[in-house]
Amino acid sequence: MDNTFSPKQILPNIFTTANLFGGFLSIVFSSQGEFILASWLIFISAIADALDGMVARLTNSSSKFGVELDSLADVVSFGVAPAFLIYSVQLISLGVWGLLISSCLLIAGAYRLARFNSQLVGFNKSYFTGLPIPMSAIAVASYLIVFYEYGIMPETLIKFTIPLVLILSFLMISKVKYDTLPKLNAEGIKQKPALFVLMIVSIPVAIITKGKALFYVFILVILFGIFRQLFNSLLKKSSTN
Repeated sequence: MDNTFSPKQILPNIFTTANLFGGFLSIVFSSQGEFILASWLIFISAIADALDGMVARLTNSSSKFGVELDSLADVVSFGVAPAFLIYSVQLISLGVWGLLISSCLLIAGAYRLARFNSQLVGFNKSYFTGLPIPMSAIAVASYLIVFYEYGIMPETLIKFTIPLVLILSFLMISKVKYDTLPKLNAEGIKQKPALFVLMIVSIPVAIITKGKALFYVFILVILFGIFRQLFNSLLKKSSTN
């Protein structure tokens, strides 16, 4: 029997729908030149995305339908929306090359989600293989917020934007491991204390800096995943020699 629309299933799906709608609004505002608002809508979608998973776990209502709906919403909010945003702000000046480069965020994100769904066994994971697509989208959105705040011309930053887009796209389809968010209970905090502290500290810092600090926080998390992977690979290689 399909209980997709049972009371327990409806609540997490409402948050997933909010995620999807936020991504759609971000695209609309990007097309109207409201780039800061479009960036913040990606943040809002990410919050809704985190809440749908949290609510599903708390109510024990995780389902295959929820996973598929969540991925469809993520493609829009964290694939199409940031790709269109970065293209509209900066990469449009590069013509066809700008289209191709910005589309990497969408294409790599879609592959990342397809791989996640095809390998999903159960609903609890301790880590993700490849950079999660919401993290990539937030990195792009916070990057734009930072340079707009300081009044830096978009043309000046293209030399930084292109590597950022390509690196984020590569990491999404890579095998670099990234930790899942710790569960908000004693066991979850004990398993990932550093990540829990980072989450708690990031919230007031993000509020105080009006979102600008989030770019540096997410870059730190992304780099940590890369360096940990390199360290583990070297450790494994040295142990086999």
